[in-house]
Amino acid sequence: MHIFRRCLLAACLLAGSAHAAPVPESKTAYLGHWQGKAMELNLSKDGKVRYKRDQPGKRVDIEVDLLEFNGNNFDVGWGIVRSTFVVSQPPHRVGKQWKMTVDGVELTKDE
Repeated sequence: MHIFRRCLLAACLLAGSAHAAPVPESKTAYLGHWQGKAMELNLSKDGKVRYKRDQPGKRVDIEVDLLEFNGNNFDVGWGIVRSTFVVSQPPHRVGKQWKMTVDGVELTKDE
């Protein structure tokens, strides 16, 4: 029984060990509230990520920590649980609007 408690404590400590990474200066264009077809993404300067997405049979609404950027992509999660947002088009201007494509969805930044 004592081994089980130690393992449980270690798992809790490990899960709580990750902290949000602030968004690096080179990635400030990613900051803000982005919307697209059935998807919303909000990245704050302190590394908090709010993600909402409606897909057939699945609805996601979570707030997670930014862990790191890998090129244009970024990883989010808690502890050892992580997920990668694949950014095929990084933030760029189209006229007066900011756009980016994340996980195949074109998003527009709220101004």
